[in-house]
Amino acid sequence: MTTSNGLTYKDSGVDIDAGNDLVERIKPLAKATTRSGVAGGLGGFGALFDLKAAGYNDPVLVSCTDGVGTKLKVAFLADKHDTVGIDLVAMSVNDLVVQGAEPLLFLDYFATGKLSVDNAASVVGGIAEGCKQAGCALIGGETAEMPGMYADGEYDLAGFAVGAAERGELLDGSNVAEGDVILGLASSGVHSNGYSLVRKVVDMAGLGYADDAPFAPGKTVGEALLEPTKVYVKSCLAAHKAGLVKALAHITGGGLTENVPRVLPENLTAVFDASTWEYLPVFKWLAKQGGIPATEMARTFNCGIGMCVVVPADKADEAEAILRENGETVSQIGVIGPRAGDGPQVVIKNMGPSWEK
Repeated sequence: MTTSNGLTYKDSGVDIDAGNDLVERIKPLAKATTRSGVAGGLGGFGALFDLKAAGYNDPVLVSCTDGVGTKLKVAFLADKHDTVGIDLVAMSVNDLVVQGAEPLLFLDYFATGKLSVDNAASVVGGIAEGCKQAGCALIGGETAEMPGMYADGEYDLAGFAVGAAERGELLDGSNVAEGDVILGLASSGVHSNGYSLVRKVVDMAGLGYADDAPFAPGKTVGEALLEPTKVYVKSCLAAHKAGLVKALAHITGGGLTENVPRVLPENLTAVFDASTWEYLPVFKWLAKQGGIPATEMARTFNCGIGMCVVVPADKADEAEAILRENGETVSQIGVIGPRAGDGPQVVIKNMGPSWEK
């Protein structure tokens, strides 16, 4: 419909009033995440953060960005939007903490064809919850309504986190040595990687996202697969501040096989024993239903371990106690050994048939 004076922006599909309504809805969500260092609120052209007020003397800034990937398709198909925001935060803040940094602030980018204020507010509610779990502030973001760019009811997300560590307290894995112990922190499920393969297996099984999940009694397929990524920030920072951590590896796309070598010196290998942690039912189902080999599972999914913590052998029990006190399910899952020439930097023993049935 046109006005007597011609077209409006709303006629083209962009509703400025809806965007303003969303800002008003999310202001209290953002306010609930405030922390020391935040200077200013939503609505300005930029977000301010005072590192001195946050307690830092000689800080190094660390920044990360990520998205949620095709897990969003599950959210669309299940019409459930309140947890993918947690995933968005977790993917970046877990990457920050592996470098020894404390997440301080977070910004989001939400893009859609036609803005649903209710759905967008649910997403931002999840982002705020993720920020609370990580102890960082949601201090800004961008909502873009772009008609014709996305299918009806769909959207895309990106997140940007900034953290800091005092100079000299960053983790880079350079002091990892033979004999160090690898502690594994349990994942909450698939987290936010491998969903293109997950959706293919669901399709092969002839399941809808409203059907009962064969791997999660009492939940639908959609509910089970939308279990959000675990935020490991507070537990890992507690162990790091106690001086117990040599390296951390966030297990995302590429699984144990691809992520652990990123924090190892080239002359060392991580040797895992797969019998030492719980291989979650969702992974057993995916492997059996999709006929996925154990090696492919290990390089695609987290397979039950969302974060690896490398500690000195004589500090393993102390580190494990701190991690448990901070809510983690912890297993001693491996050791650091010498690398054989140009051999692999990750060896996983005892995957066995249980990873394929």
